[in-house]
Amino acid sequence: MSAVARERLARWIAAYRPDPGLPDELVGADGFHRGAWPGFLDALARLDESDIMARFVSAERHIRDAGISYRIYGDQREHAWPLGSLPLVVEAAEWRSLARGIEQRAELMEAILADCYGPGRLAAEGLLPAAVVAGSPEFLRPLHGVAPPGGRYLKLYAADIGRGPDGRWQVLADRTQAPSGLGFALENRMVLARTFPDLLETLHVERLPGFFQALREGLSLGAERSEPRICLLTSGPFSSTYVEQAALARYLGLMLVQGEDLVMQGGRLHVRTIAGLKRADALWRRIDADYLDPLELNPVSRLGVPGVLEALRNGSLVMANMPGSGLVESGALSPYLPGLARAVLGQDLILESPRAWWCGDPAGLAHVRANLDALTLRPAATPQRGAGRDAILGPAALAAEREDVVRALDDRPFDYVGQEPSPLSTTPSWERGPDGLRLVPRPFALRVFAARTASGWQVMPGGFCRIAERPGLDPTEMRLGIRSADVWVLSDQPVTTPTLLAQRIARPRRIAGQLPSRAADELFWFGRYTERTEAVIRLVLAHLRNTGAALATDVAGEPSQATSARIRGLLEEWGAVHDADLPTAALAQEALVGRERHGSARAHVTAARRNAAALRPRLSGEAWRVLADLTDLLSLDETRAFAESQLLGRAERALSHVSALAGLTHENMNRGPGWHFVELGRRLERGINTCTFAVAFAGDGAGAEDLGTMLALCDAQIAYGARYLQGAALAPVRDMVLLDPHNPRSVAFQVEAITRHLEALPALSADGIPEAHRRLAAGICGGLASAEAEALDSDAMARLEVELERLAEAVAARYFAGGPDALRPEKLAGLA
Repeated sequence: MSAVARERLARWIAAYRPDPGLPDELVGADGFHRGAWPGFLDALARLDESDIMARFVSAERHIRDAGISYRIYGDQREHAWPLGSLPLVVEAAEWRSLARGIEQRAELMEAILADCYGPGRLAAEGLLPAAVVAGSPEFLRPLHGVAPPGGRYLKLYAADIGRGPDGRWQVLADRTQAPSGLGFALENRMVLARTFPDLLETLHVERLPGFFQALREGLSLGAERSEPRICLLTSGPFSSTYVEQAALARYLGLMLVQGEDLVMQGGRLHVRTIAGLKRADALWRRIDADYLDPLELNPVSRLGVPGVLEALRNGSLVMANMPGSGLVESGALSPYLPGLARAVLGQDLILESPRAWWCGDPAGLAHVRANLDALTLRPAATPQRGAGRDAILGPAALAAEREDVVRALDDRPFDYVGQEPSPLSTTPSWERGPDGLRLVPRPFALRVFAARTASGWQVMPGGFCRIAERPGLDPTEMRLGIRSADVWVLSDQPVTTPTLLAQRIARPRRIAGQLPSRAADELFWFGRYTERTEAVIRLVLAHLRNTGAALATDVAGEPSQATSARIRGLLEEWGAVHDADLPTAALAQEALVGRERHGSARAHVTAARRNAAALRPRLSGEAWRVLADLTDLLSLDETRAFAESQLLGRAERALSHVSALAGLTHENMNRGPGWHFVELGRRLERGINTCTFAVAFAGDGAGAEDLGTMLALCDAQIAYGARYLQGAALAPVRDMVLLDPHNPRSVAFQVEAITRHLEALPALSADGIPEAHRRLAAGICGGLASAEAEALDSDAMARLEVELERLAEAVAARYFAGGPDALRPEKLAGLA
């Protein structure tokens, strides 16, 4: 190491002082640097500090461009993923010991679940109080006696861990319900692999693809078919962990579905797709079990599938994890785990939890009452959600709080667990000081994952780490002030650099996967909202540029008030502005960036991004970057008043981004059903908007300036000027924007494209008779082909707009989940 690097490292750690009594990852109890950190920091110090910061700026830009985000529970806003600037590093020997403890604990949880939903021997022999099982809301009685297809209750197990006072790892909470964080851990690694590829290779960091390959194979163990269809069930884009669920579906090649995408038929679970019902063989659920089946579990649920438990009973569906597995997350189970491990596994627990006492046990209640001021009190009947979030009473509680808890213990003691306080240990994190970067200790929590495979449990060589940005903040859940970190397990020897996924397909395949009806709906509206964004921007540009006067060669002087009034009136009608009489700049600003206006360009691009969020596995990274840039362009500070020239420039750039997004969709999306639905949405919306423009600016009383504006809105000025030497005239303009099949912005061009896209989509039956939406499209196409511009009038153009709206509704009725064709009997033919 050079002298400069040594000086840099010395400056980083000069003021590093762990809190007394708290274990730390960098500094051991003897005051010396420990574990894998010295080697990691030596390697990091060889990089220039400005280079390190530049790399993390690049990482943050990638996170933004890729749309990696999360939601805080109860907050509908998306927050950029807060990736920390340092990984958590663990040496290989320590990780091997930790992995053995995780495997043991996973096997113990599996055994407890098998007994609680089966013979009940543990309760009968007094090893586990029956009230801990039967009194838990996670014990699902409809599943008692139901053997899990594939023979395993758990396909994925996770544990939140931290270091105890003695420096050894301990389990803070078991995660068996629907463990989250795996996708975020994957995203963290993919970002840091781009940021520090040299360090990963130099330090021999263990790679993750082997674990994910094993996880995917394990999800299908027990499926009836040799090539099972695996679905990942999500609660939807407003889930706080939806982004990671989409990342996992994309990475593992799973079908991302919501409850409304699934239906039971013939005792088996099927996915509603645009080609009919397709069988689902395995389901990785990411919703709580209680919401899974409204017929037998929570009747108010809108997230699950009515009757899905029947598929578990008859063995036609493999599920990860089995409903009811959340039972072993209960804090009331913790005091009995050491004894259960000895009785069930014949082993002592390798990874223990902080000592705990269930207050439903008289001895436990007596201990808690006698030591209430020294314990942390937690709910017993609900699963633990972390080391601090669910605490009811801590050692530093106020007297009034203590009195309330004492009364609660007298009333319902079995609802509580007393636990020894377990302050979180610390790990190094960056902090910017007056003389540059420095390392400071910060609390962290680590989630480790284990996947069940045909040969046993396999622990992921990494994990999901959360670090508090300041002391005293609990990092056991993602929220403001908490950052995530990659976890590097440093191998003793060089590691191979595998591809993202091992080859699992024996032969090439060109047939696109099945498209769920809901995904088709989202894609369709993504296309419509991007087109609406463009329409509003073009109206604003027409308003700011006075484009109509440019082609109105027979009109002199200032633009007519009538044309301006039509533009303003249309913006108000669309909900882009609240008052058509606003000053020019104010009207343009509100139409472009008005947060409270449902019809503003900003509102439409926000809606497009919301639809895109449900389609993350289907959109390219370039499309996400353009969408992010477009969102930024239309996110001006509304409290400031911008000049017309500023708004004009921003509108022009936004229009370029919309065009780029359309180009990326056209060039980068595979020509499968998803692309057809994006194009259908765009073409239908463009046709409808063009009809609206034509009624306003090419109606029966249109003047030359109106017609010039019409051509500008359809981006047809150059084509018109090349075709006609005279100024704008009514019949030629109508022909160009409505009937010309060679003009890519005419209504006729849109309808011809719509017809081709519909023909490429699957039909419900094979009788050769066109379905209703195809007949409607063919009728509109034929009417336009035979129409003459001289015969068109305002009423005819308005009727054409209505017909296009009817066609959009017909497409929705045929293909989308809420349509009346969702369960047509023909769909049951060929349930592959």
